[in-house]
Amino acid sequence: MRHAGISLWLSSGVPPKQVAEWAGHSLEVLFRIYAHVLSGSNDAARALVEKGLQGALNHPDINTE
Repeated sequence: MRHAGISLWLSSGVPPKQVAEWAGHSLEVLFRIYAHVLSGSNDAARALVEKGLQGALNHPDINTE
């Protein structure tokens, strides 16, 4: 259950540093054990970056002219 919970946190987008703290692991241990969960997150990371860029471009204080 512990492994499933930590995997869920990571795949849900909780930052690895926070997950490591909650799990009582160092980042090194977290990355070594759960690298398989993190490696599948490229699409989710790209979507977050795209969302952030769209938000920045639509911000009223940014002049895109």
